[in-house]
Amino acid sequence: MAEERIGLHSLKPAPGSRRNRKRMGRGDGSGIGKTSGRGHKGAGARSGHRNRMRVEGGQTPIHMRLRKLRGPHMKKSMPFEKFRSQTQPVNLRDLEARFEGGAEVTPEALRERGLATRRKVPIKVLGQGELSKALTVHAHAFSKTARDKIEAAGGVCRLIEG
Repeated sequence: MAEERIGLHSLKPAPGSRRNRKRMGRGDGSGIGKTSGRGHKGAGARSGHRNRMRVEGGQTPIHMRLRKLRGPHMKKSMPFEKFRSQTQPVNLRDLEARFEGGAEVTPEALRERGLATRRKVPIKVLGQGELSKALTVHAHAFSKTARDKIEAAGGVCRLIEG
């Protein structure tokens, strides 16, 4: 007896993995006829009842249980971004990859090399990665590890005011 070759023509789903869809309301003998699994009367039997958001039976809904945050003095309240301090991060590993030893790292030089591209947002240098070159870095802020690593490599940290 010759074995059948396996190919696209002989592919079938695994036995039991495919089921016919449930056909609701097709007679009492089907097991889901008459009321179609919705029971008798009540909101659940009506059309358009399923997936009602914010309705939790008699329990207080979640939007009423959560606290209300009002006023611009709260960080998590509206209007979000207006009162939040923003900086754009630049890591030491990026400075290592894009600058030569002894270079002046200024916001303009960072922008030319694709780092810190947002113009009016202050730059903060972070200490992720290693630095093996002496660089003079001008930025609005430095993390403690970044400052330590720059100075350990023989570089200088210069703060930009304003």
